[in-house]
Amino acid sequence: MNLEPTQRRHGLSPAILLAGLVVLAVLLRFWRLGEWNFQATEMFTLRDSVTPQFGNSRPLGYLLNYYLVRPLLPLDEFGLRLLPAIFGVLTIPAFYLVSRRLLGTRAALFGTLLLTVSPLHVMYSQLARYWSLVFLLSAIYPYALYIGIRERNHRLLALGLVTGVLAALAHPVSVLLLVGPALLLVLQVRRADLARLWSQNSARLAVLLLVLVAAVVAWRFIPMLQGWISSHDRNPGAAQFLHPSFTQGAKQIFFLLAFMEGLTLPLVLTGVAGIYLLWRESDRPLALFLVSLAIFPIAFLTLITLRTPSSQYYLVPAIPVFYLGAGAFLDHLFRADWGIRPRWLIPATVVAVVISAGLPTLLSEYLNGRRYDFRGMARWLEPRLAPGDIVFSDQPRVLDHYLPGTDVQHLLADTTSLMQAVRGLNQSERGGGLWIVAPSQGHTFRTTLQRGGLIGWIYDNCQLQNITGRGRMDLRQQYLLIYRCPPAGSRVFGANASGRHTSRSRGPATPRRKARFRPVGR
Repeated sequence: MNLEPTQRRHGLSPAILLAGLVVLAVLLRFWRLGEWNFQATEMFTLRDSVTPQFGNSRPLGYLLNYYLVRPLLPLDEFGLRLLPAIFGVLTIPAFYLVSRRLLGTRAALFGTLLLTVSPLHVMYSQLARYWSLVFLLSAIYPYALYIGIRERNHRLLALGLVTGVLAALAHPVSVLLLVGPALLLVLQVRRADLARLWSQNSARLAVLLLVLVAAVVAWRFIPMLQGWISSHDRNPGAAQFLHPSFTQGAKQIFFLLAFMEGLTLPLVLTGVAGIYLLWRESDRPLALFLVSLAIFPIAFLTLITLRTPSSQYYLVPAIPVFYLGAGAFLDHLFRADWGIRPRWLIPATVVAVVISAGLPTLLSEYLNGRRYDFRGMARWLEPRLAPGDIVFSDQPRVLDHYLPGTDVQHLLADTTSLMQAVRGLNQSERGGGLWIVAPSQGHTFRTTLQRGGLIGWIYDNCQLQNITGRGRMDLRQQYLLIYRCPPAGSRVFGANASGRHTSRSRGPATPRRKARFRPVGR
């Protein structure tokens, strides 16, 4: 390991630079923290934080909200995001200390700088879920275990064990970080070494503890995995999002591309290059360790998508590896003699390229929080709802939260539920209308209304009433569309409400009267 005991220091000290990065992290993670409405998965955090269950597979974040936040603050948009933002800020000094121990001060500062301005980490820190906590603990425990074993440092070993247990309680996916290094260790141990180690009492005790830990992990987490897959089989639409469907092969490619897009391609490339340089030039065991940390979770969860839908969120524990590799790469660029002055010009240029790739997304986080404006749409819709009206949304829990007392039903690609609602309205003496709150399609790989003939049914039977949202600077566009079916002034649905839409065009049918757009107040 490169501890840089004799490293020359120029300019500001590392402590001052780190303090500046922490201040910047506070600003980026707390700015506009409570302004955005809840999104779909945050509703589960609200539910489980109000009534936490110790039998929950990921109880730590919910229990912290219940015991630390709830007595002091209401569990609203700000209250539920307070701890994630704090964990996001704490990750900055924690990552710096770990990477400095592994790679040296300069590499640690480079990696910490990239992490501080990472739009992905800012998003985790402003999301009322457990992912910033998972990131924090996953940036500590495997590396503390590695250093503790390599240097025979009992304090770091104990730190790794404690934070590892907490990481497993934050989310079971954190345990996947242990599998890769364990397989690497098994492959590298020779038979002669195994016989020599087995003759030592401490080695036999360590093996016994490892076997015990593996048994506990298998007993605890394999049933969780089976239950998770079964729940997706029973209710494939539980994810609530109208994503396009892909064939096998394309699905896995999209899964990996979406992961890289979140990190940004320049960061992934610099991270991989940094690990390669570690393997070639300075610390091969550390490089192999980092590869094993990243490869197994990514490969395992990609293979899981062959069986059931998965999310890129589950890859969070592997993300610190890429920032460590990027820091190592930039440190190598700084140390190399390029014959160019000033010496920092090339690494500074690469840093600027990496940061600029995520800058549109980072700035866009403060435009709409990467969320659909269900709260604004609910405020517009509430005074227009009449007794007997039915509301459909692809995020029903969110809209139901902002429309208390209204029965919001789940909008699916299959139009069966819409047709059943239509028949009920036509048979009802009170009449009433059907409202659809649906997301617009941002780009090909995101939300779509094309599946199952949904958009054709909407065009044939409904009229667009309003659009709400705020434009972003990146590829993600999160506008909400609200349709009324039938259009205001019509008493009954047309014959096409049976689901057989006659128009094959992608555009809406000619409206019966001119649509009136009422922009939601900013």
